[in-house]
Amino acid sequence: MLIFWDQRLVFLATPKAGSTAIEMALDSLASASLQRPAALKHTDIGSFRRYLGPWLEAQTGDRFTTVALMREPVDWLRSWYRFKLRDDDDDPDHAMAGIGFAEFAQGYAQPDGPSRMGIGRQVDFLTEAETRVDRIFRYDRIDGFVDFLEGRLDCAIELPRINVPPSVDVNLDPEAEAALRQAMARDLTLYYAL
Repeated sequence: MLIFWDQRLVFLATPKAGSTAIEMALDSLASASLQRPAALKHTDIGSFRRYLGPWLEAQTGDRFTTVALMREPVDWLRSWYRFKLRDDDDDPDHAMAGIGFAEFAQGYAQPDGPSRMGIGRQVDFLTEAETRVDRIFRYDRIDGFVDFLEGRLDCAIELPRINVPPSVDVNLDPEAEAALRQAMARDLTLYYAL
């Protein structure tokens, strides 16, 4: 999470949606950069509105605009899979050993899959009840997000390409992808409304 005090702007770091590159590019411009532990780095909108948002408002007398990125949901899950595979390099006994993307996606599609796998859902990160992030930008249209930031921060921004996961087979047969998309219906509805 990045807080831009003078601009009354907060970037909420959606997991697996380019947040590390954005934080690297903008860290020096931010008034506060919360990157560790992961629970602070990836503060969701509900936690922000309950805890940090009211404190910022009390300090400044202004409401801060929240911004975040959202990745296409199936592509987002593919990124999670690649990321978790990368952990195998550090820990050969890691739980991902021998698990293909189809099995990973099937596990995620189960009713308890997102919480059991420790991944969650983007829609739950970006929305809570009647509240949501003020400005959600699509990851595949990141140029619009960069334009917005350049306007608000009054500077040119160049995002580095970092945290690139390994290239692996993340294809699904049509039936498996349809089941996954059905399980991700809330995420997909939000994504296509952006």
